[in-house]
Amino acid sequence: MVRKSAWRLQSRRKKGNKSADAGNSATASAKTLKIGEAARLLGVEAYVLRFWETQFPDLRPYHTASKHRLYKPQDLETLRLIKHLLYEEGFTIEGARKRIRELTTGNSGPKPASATSMKADRASAIDNANHQVVAADRQALMEIRRDLESIYQILKH
Repeated sequence: MVRKSAWRLQSRRKKGNKSADAGNSATASAKTLKIGEAARLLGVEAYVLRFWETQFPDLRPYHTASKHRLYKPQDLETLRLIKHLLYEEGFTIEGARKRIRELTTGNSGPKPASATSMKADRASAIDNANHQVVAADRQALMEIRRDLESIYQILKH
């Protein structure tokens, strides 16, 4: 009986220590995210992030001793850019890889000096791409409108 109570006491101590450690890991998790958390944040599945890791050389999350991936905020920015290029801009994997290479090298110049300037370059590239898409969409809509008006005129007579 003494052994059982001692075992229960040790078990309770371990559980108590886990909750104390959880508080410490909460501060660490503010800096890094596990693959599932990063996937939920980006709105994709975890296997997609693992695939992107094989396709984009700039994406190298930290691997713990137990082989868990931890994504830093810089990795999340890269993932957001990849997702934007692939899902919203319609780039292929190869095209997105080239576009990211262009952004990081500054379109044939030396690499930006700081992460802040790289983020600014990426943001401006995304803005430019969005502006080009909006202009192309506007042109396509105007052509569709003209076609519809001509069809309407034909059907009207």
